[in-house]
Amino acid sequence: MATAAPPEFTATGRRKTSVARVRLTSGVGKIFVNGKEFSVYFPDDALRAYIEQPLNLLNAKDSYDVQARLDGGGLAGQAGALRHGISRALVEADAENREVLKSNGCLTRDDRMKERKKPGQPGARKRFQFSKR
Repeated sequence: MATAAPPEFTATGRRKTSVARVRLTSGVGKIFVNGKEFSVYFPDDALRAYIEQPLNLLNAKDSYDVQARLDGGGLAGQAGALRHGISRALVEADAENREVLKSNGCLTRDDRMKERKKPGQPGARKRFQFSKR
């Protein structure tokens, strides 16, 4: 007789141009990002603390294993996307988590993106120097 697989929760998180596909399973608190150990992929302590915030708020750091696939953007954008994805997966795991995560801003999709460069200008807002004569 086959044993039942542990429950698995999936979610997608986004930030800037980064997308995180997160799979949450019951476990001991291991986090893997693109097949690498979490601390190897994100060497900065501040980013790691930011990503782990939803798990720490719910005291669930040692209850779940996280496997994530990150695409696009830089490290800061990917960290924001991963945090958003973990938060959404935790809500899928237990709907009662929603209130705590929402009040701490973990479920808010940060939609700030780089503004596009406009034609005839050197940047999005910057203009070429004006010359009267």
